Amino acid sequence: MNSTLDKRAADRGWSIFDRKRAAVDWIDVVWVLFIIGLAFLPPIHEIHKQLILLGFAVFQLFEGFLIAHYQRSGRYAAVVVKIALATVLLAHTGDVNSINSNYWPIYFVPVVTAATYFGPLVTLGWTVLASAAYCSYLIPVSAEYEITAESFELLGIRVLFFFLAAMLVNRFVVENRKQVKRYQELSQTLEETNKQLRRAEAEARRSERLAALGQMSAGLAHEIRNPLGVIKGSAEMLSQKLTADQPLAAELAGYISSEVNRLNALVARFLDFAHPMRIEARPHRIDEIVDRALESVEHQFPHAGVRVERDYANPLPELMVDEQLCERVFINLIQNAFQAMDGSEPASGTLKLGIRPEDAHVPKGVSVTVEDTGSGVPSELREQIFNPFFTSKKDGVGLGLAIVAKILDEHGGSIRLEDSPRGARFRVFIPREPQRT
Repeated sequence: MNSTLDKRAADRGWSIFDRKRAAVDWIDVVWVLFIIGLAFLPPIHEIHKQLILLGFAVFQLFEGFLIAHYQRSGRYAAVVVKIALATVLLAHTGDVNSINSNYWPIYFVPVVTAATYFGPLVTLGWTVLASAAYCSYLIPVSAEYEITAESFELLGIRVLFFFLAAMLVNRFVVENRKQVKRYQELSQTLEETNKQLRRAEAEARRSERLAALGQMSAGLAHEIRNPLGVIKGSAEMLSQKLTADQPLAAELAGYISSEVNRLNALVARFLDFAHPMRIEARPHRIDEIVDRALESVEHQFPHAGVRVERDYANPLPELMVDEQLCERVFINLIQNAFQAMDGSEPASGTLKLGIRPEDAHVPKGVSVTVEDTGSGVPSELREQIFNPFFTSKKDGVGLGLAIVAKILDEHGGSIRLEDSPRGARFRVFIPREPQRT
């Protein structure tokens, strides 16, 4: 029990009574003033007594540094040195009957020190050792005097008070440690709650931006789509009327038609982002959805040579999700990972997929991690990658991760970019049932 308390104390640091001091504090000053007061009590001219008290004062001032640099051994050394100094002090403040020296209460110093630094059982052990050191003066006394029953009673009372002081101080210290632990746990809980609150605020701001940009995109896409239809129809009619002796005109008409098709695809992506999503939630296994998304991306990069590592928990609960929308989420993330690792080149990197149930999460659900060994995301861009129309790709539109975030928002889930030693790691959380309707 005491060893456990010792380890916890070393791990958590010291409280006001169980502290790992690195500098002199006011308690050290009180100790020194106490020792100075003893120096002015008889016998004043006993040089050995004054030197021993000086040793107490110096050791007390440097005890904090000793504990700071040698936590475990330093605490043992502190108690041993104080027992030794107390024993020598009694030898120089009394004659052959040193056990009756007026300075016998000095043994409370190592006893209280032990109660401060150790658990109950170890404190009792140190108190037994201090009591034995004090009682050792019975040996020279018994050689010169006859020890009466009254003397033994007085000695027993003094020793019992050593144990009483040790237990009272230690009980207070142990309770103080428990209180400090509770405060630290509460502080950690509050810190985690604040992190979740800041994350929720960031997601709320992102959702507001998505809504505003979605409305703008919808209007803009509709305005663009109408003239595109006219251009495409005109190009097709022009192609039909061109004769074989006009190859340049036919080629230009073909360019117009293909570019219109590309713009139509881009407009369709704008509309996908802008339109409200209707979730058709049914029970599905998320690992099967992730595997299908991986297979789809692997068909796009047949020569990628990316090594895939799966870490799926078993069993996994079924989730009430929209299968197609969730598949789009993971196709986008896995595709980004392949591209980040230059997926067109052989042996380009490693893709790690992890799935874990999140029962401690409120609401309960499943977390999916997608981690690659690519170039990663620069720190200055981490806060922008989920914003619509932001992209670092030359031919990108910047809607991929924005649509992913929107799909997860509609499910009541979330996505965040986590720290990774290499590459990028995205963590997706999906609740067991959609939190929005």
